[in-house]
Amino acid sequence: MNKDTVYLTQTDTTVGFVSQSNSKLSLAKQRTPSKPAIMCVSSFKKQKKLTRVPKKFKKYIRRRDKTTFLYPNKKAIRVVKNGEHHMFLKNFFYLYSSSANKNLEKFDLAYAKKQSDILIQTHVGYKEQTASSILKLSKNKIHKLR
Repeated sequence: MNKDTVYLTQTDTTVGFVSQSNSKLSLAKQRTPSKPAIMCVSSFKKQKKLTRVPKKFKKYIRRRDKTTFLYPNKKAIRVVKNGEHHMFLKNFFYLYSSSANKNLEKFDLAYAKKQSDILIQTHVGYKEQTASSILKLSKNKIHKLR
């Protein structure tokens, strides 16, 4: 498995590009490489190695599904707890994830297939659905970003 590989897959939320390389993901989406991407992990154990979770929110974070949290260290991490995307993520420590479309445009399957190196299709196929909600954590507060 090459670190620069861009996969097209049905994530736990919508159709997405996933890769171990944020720069390759940005190239596929045609956006600026400096824009950060969401990191997806398959367990809280892996998440713990990437960031420190404020004690006040630990239980809250464990109970939320399809939610990305932006932590005080500026990392946006979503833990995928079950499903086919979870099984795919188990093969990696983490993967950067983004919707499978051009930056700020609607989903186009032909474009997405052209930009990806490997297509991963499940029995569901590719369905555009709503993206994960994004919540920003500070030491004492939660702010909704999306």
